[in-house]
Amino acid sequence: MLDVCLLGTGGMMPLPRRWLTALLTRLNGSSLLIDCGEGTQIAIREKGWSFHDIDTICITHYHGDHISGLPGLLLSMGNADRKEPVTLIGPKGLERVVNSLRVIAPELPFELKFIELTQAYEVIEINGYHLEAFRVKHNVTCYGYTIQVKRAGKFQLEKALELKIPQTLWGRLQKGEMIEEAGQTYTPDMVLGPKRKGIKLTYCTDTRPVPVITSQAEGADLFICEGMYGEMDKQAKAVENKHMTFYEAATIAKEAQPKEMWLTHYSPSLVNPEEYKEQVRKIFPNTVLAKDKRSVSLEFDKNEK
Repeated sequence: MLDVCLLGTGGMMPLPRRWLTALLTRLNGSSLLIDCGEGTQIAIREKGWSFHDIDTICITHYHGDHISGLPGLLLSMGNADRKEPVTLIGPKGLERVVNSLRVIAPELPFELKFIELTQAYEVIEINGYHLEAFRVKHNVTCYGYTIQVKRAGKFQLEKALELKIPQTLWGRLQKGEMIEEAGQTYTPDMVLGPKRKGIKLTYCTDTRPVPVITSQAEGADLFICEGMYGEMDKQAKAVENKHMTFYEAATIAKEAQPKEMWLTHYSPSLVNPEEYKEQVRKIFPNTVLAKDKRSVSLEFDKNEK
């Protein structure tokens, strides 16, 4: 099960009832954060979740509304007695940018590790997450992220017994480990059935529509997408500033067919996104005009045995 919370839904500047866009997920005791604008640590507190367990932080791009909250969050994690390393992932220049921000947070009781993205598409396996980073189209280098939780095939007891595989090895094989013992080699496919459908979440913001977003969001359990403008007369502004309208995001969702789409990263001028709900749902019915701290627990398909 993957717990998901959209901590904030604002773009450019925080508002009294709208924090800047950030996403927090939880999986088996590990927490992953995407973006960290001003106020992110307050939003985590308001949600009642912990920032102590955040071990991976992904940054989409280096605009202040997506990274300015990082020094305060890291300090708070240190004050919460975190000692384990934290891995940061982001576009090229990540270590330089983070170290510049750390002028006001120079001493931390945990190590920071950096993974800098240089290719248009990169895959990272980390803490149980299969993470895909894909470059989108903003006025600076920007990435979207797809989070997948893979699901192995079902353990087949009959095969394990038939092959006389020691019971002490079953658990390790179920976790995908290849084992050599007593001159024998044991592989997971010896005891596991076909792979089953996992969990998929795609997140992107600050971009014009590009084909890679559609392909990444295809069949996702949840697609979280920028909707900077809901007003029909803001199309030219969206093009100029390399953002998306509600209707462009909905068109992507219509093509990709995720189970559900949440819109986020609203312009400060967009006071009531709900005004445009009906028009957007004519394009993609399963659209949610997300509000801060909207949450869901994504689960494996219970019908797939």
